[in-house]
Amino acid sequence: MFSERVDVAILGGGPGGLSAALVLGRSLRKVALIDEGKPRNQVTVKSHGFLTRDGLHPSAIRDIAHEQMKYYPNVQISKDVVQRVEKTNGLFVTKTKKGSTILSKKVIAAMGMRDHLPDIPGIKEVYGKTLFHCPYCDGWERKNEPLAVFGNGEALIPFVKIIYNWSKDLIVFTNGKAEISDEEKQELMQHKIHIKETPITAIRSSDGKMEQVILKGGEAISRKGGFMVTTGEKQASMIPALLGVPLNEKGEYETDEHGQTAIDGLFVIGDAKNTFTSLIGAASQGYEAGVRINTEFALEEWDQSGCSS
Repeated sequence: MFSERVDVAILGGGPGGLSAALVLGRSLRKVALIDEGKPRNQVTVKSHGFLTRDGLHPSAIRDIAHEQMKYYPNVQISKDVVQRVEKTNGLFVTKTKKGSTILSKKVIAAMGMRDHLPDIPGIKEVYGKTLFHCPYCDGWERKNEPLAVFGNGEALIPFVKIIYNWSKDLIVFTNGKAEISDEEKQELMQHKIHIKETPITAIRSSDGKMEQVILKGGEAISRKGGFMVTTGEKQASMIPALLGVPLNEKGEYETDEHGQTAIDGLFVIGDAKNTFTSLIGAASQGYEAGVRINTEFALEEWDQSGCSS
């Protein structure tokens, strides 16, 4: 239990939060990063698309980042849970589960989203192993395989068109009546893609490897993997909302292109800002927010130095 004054408090230790901590640390800023240690991608066997780290487990990437961050004593990383953030007299007051109080001029919220998978028996056993959301992260490993595409509604067909890039052997499962037009159904048929509207009762697998999609009535359809239009993602933290940051129709926090919210000094980056950003996308946003924040500090200090001379 302690009380500390820093320049920036970073809530969340994924690639976005760690990237922001790195650039701010190298900018001579005092940083406190609080991370619960429960990342969204913890179910993933390997992460892909992050330059120089392709194929590593997500935890290995974090371990490397933590080790490199030790070079900067002005950056402190703690495993804790942020319970409350308030803004008083121009300062953010962050309180944690372990009893710490952190005062800061700026806050970066990088706590991401949480997935809420549909209530289908067997889905958790395959998610992150042979069932995914992002084809750019996991499509290569599933190339040319017989795949399932799970989803419905207006986002379904655009998503199928992207998955078709990796495999032409697709079956669409809507888990109920398909909410797409007759023209879209015809488009699927023209590409030899079958659509199954029968409710799903289970996904059968072995050691995380998808084997069959079981439909109501007993039909079993063999598939080696699949992709989901949505994982039912929701904000992992409502702290920015409690501070007054609105959510858009997608459930994302509203910010400008740099992550700055309507609350002065409060930034939101990563999945919380864009639903899904990928590892390298989140890291990029963290870097950008860090540069923006340090620029604000540097210009403010320049003006103050000029006035006092």
